[in-house]
Amino acid sequence: MDAAVDEVQEYYALTRKAFDLLAPIYHWMTLPLRRVRPLVVEFSQVQPGAKVLDVATGTGEQAFAFARSSCDVIGVDLTDSMLQRARQRNREGKVKFEVGDATHLRFATKSFDITCISFALHDMPPFIRQKVISEMIRVTKLDGRLIVVDYDLPQNKLGRILVRWFVSLYEGKYYDQFIVSDMGSLLESNGIEVTDQLPILAGAGRIWNGRVSSTKHTTPASSRFLHHFC
Repeated sequence: MDAAVDEVQEYYALTRKAFDLLAPIYHWMTLPLRRVRPLVVEFSQVQPGAKVLDVATGTGEQAFAFARSSCDVIGVDLTDSMLQRARQRNREGKVKFEVGDATHLRFATKSFDITCISFALHDMPPFIRQKVISEMIRVTKLDGRLIVVDYDLPQNKLGRILVRWFVSLYEGKYYDQFIVSDMGSLLESNGIEVTDQLPILAGAGRIWNGRVSSTKHTTPASSRFLHHFC
């Protein structure tokens, strides 16, 4: 348990430190994802007026994409410095941004039609990743949608080797564990029916579109002490 506590402390400390440093340039770092944002919205089959929660929203790019489709959007992030950038670009006030820990979302059960998380799960220790998914499921309505956008590997062997090597150059230590995990199985084991998947970025990424078909929420034992480090 002490090792797990230490890992949680390290995760929160490094996450805040890293994104405080990256906040001024993060928008430019993620420009390659610009075409992915509206694709995520389209793939989610969202309807105008839907309530959407964008978890680990960063500078708000995915949240803004949902807002452009006339959705009622809230973006949550652990790091206030990232949200400051999002708020600066939120000139029309179409998105509500707030600081929040995705392992303990403040929202009531079954509050949102869609919850979304983009390129964030790969940065998390496995038990925190599990808790975030569980919380996203909790706040999503039954038959609502849970959208995960993150890294994947191409089908061909050479492409898999090259993409994994390249991404490992700049991603953190949890990427290697994430990329060999089965996101579809993880979602389904938590009561999510994965109805569709879409490769993106020439196979280096993927969108998982899941329907919340169960109230089952699997919370790892380690999560009971997470709130001490929020």
